[in-house]
Amino acid sequence: MVSSFDTPRPAVGILMLDTRFPRIPGDIGNARSFDFPVRYAVVPQASPTRVVEERAEGLLEAFVTAGRALVREGVGGITTSCGLLSLFQDELKAALGVPVAASSLMQVPFVDRLLPPGRRCGILTISAPALTGAHLDAAGCARDTPVGGTEGGRVFTRAILDNAAQFDVAAARADNVLGARALVDRHPEVGAIVLECTNMAPYAADIAEATGLPVYSIVSFINWFQAGLAPLRFPVPEG
Repeated sequence: MVSSFDTPRPAVGILMLDTRFPRIPGDIGNARSFDFPVRYAVVPQASPTRVVEERAEGLLEAFVTAGRALVREGVGGITTSCGLLSLFQDELKAALGVPVAASSLMQVPFVDRLLPPGRRCGILTISAPALTGAHLDAAGCARDTPVGGTEGGRVFTRAILDNAAQFDVAAARADNVLGARALVDRHPEVGAIVLECTNMAPYAADIAEATGLPVYSIVSFINWFQAGLAPLRFPVPEG
């Protein structure tokens, strides 16, 4: 599956979970979430439940195989469609031989460096119980990073984990805003939020408006990733 853009050649390859839920604008699986072409490869058997709740046990080789196919097609770097795949960061970069940005969580240490004294980056995740110290370690995040989840909401977490054919987008938006507000209420030191789940990016602007904080998502991460893989060429004056 390739984006509808014809040129230039895709620099970013995205390893996709095997899903059927709608990929709305802003979602990593909607090619029009990006201003540049991307290339996708679906990883068979990589269901949301298996990756999130079962820590992608037994799926590494399938991700490597799909990643190698994308590299053969000419992509210059690889990312994934689940932030909890930070667990595979080291294995994927070793196996694929190109830059790998496996998880949105990799932004957390950088965002921490941006914030003034007394402020910290917080994480909003699809399931706080599923986000373990191992995931944080693999992404380079401090173990005591403030974390909040959407698992207490009405729609979002369950619709994604159950791989629902349809879901209420307005309710999913409300769940994300509620989860972010709860995170900030519990941790008033939070000065910015990184969205772990790649399906949260459509609601980043709503979260920023509701909390008054900068919000970083997989879309912001891939935009940065692309900028290095395929730098823009600017006209240079002659003479």
